[in-house]
Amino acid sequence: MNALRLALALGVAAGTTAVIRYAAASDHQDTPEVELSPRMDINDVYAFPGATDDRIVLVMTTSSPLTPAQTQDASFDPDLLYQFKIDNTGDAIEDLVIQVTFDGSGANQRLNVVGPVAPVMTGTRNKLVRISPSVSGRVNMTLGAPGGIQAFVGPRDDPFFLDLEQFFRIIPDRKPVSGALSQLPDVPTATSFRAPGAAVDYLAGVNALAIVLEMPKAMLTASGGGNTRIGIWGTISR
Repeated sequence: MNALRLALALGVAAGTTAVIRYAAASDHQDTPEVELSPRMDINDVYAFPGATDDRIVLVMTTSSPLTPAQTQDASFDPDLLYQFKIDNTGDAIEDLVIQVTFDGSGANQRLNVVGPVAPVMTGTRNKLVRISPSVSGRVNMTLGAPGGIQAFVGPRDDPFFLDLEQFFRIIPDRKPVSGALSQLPDVPTATSFRAPGAAVDYLAGVNALAIVLEMPKAMLTASGGGNTRIGIWGTISR
């Protein structure tokens, strides 16, 4: 998979691959803790068909919204563990993890991808798997082998289509305290959302930090050609 395909992965609608059991909504700055620690804020987790029918793309984004000026200096937190977790037995407990860690900062930051591999522990507690990385190298580059795991990590546009005015009328406690959107009346003045053709990308021009991985589907399914329906979620932890 080339860098263009990896970059375009964030612009495709989620939920188009047969391996997805269900999907949850997007999530941006939903608690005071992640607003103070934006590198811990998971925005979205995606799964897409890969370059060929036997491959899958996994994407995790964090830190949105980053303005163009903020993007220039933005990098992943080397003190955090970024993980994709995969359930391939249907019990909602991860059977495999893919762990991504970082060294350094800025344009010279380096990443290490470990897995897919069985976790040292499951659930909300997390621990590094001490094996050699599957992929490693600098951010903002396409890394890995075309027949195995490939990775791209770096800033990408964060598309986010939402009828934000109506959302703040329905849930007014999330309305900003300043700016134009703070002037919306508390009493709803509309009875429905925007028409499909009138959707607005409210995050146009801002970015997220993205971890994009492509690999053979067989790496994520149960061993011996078992369960091909898998659950995928992401975590960020210290």
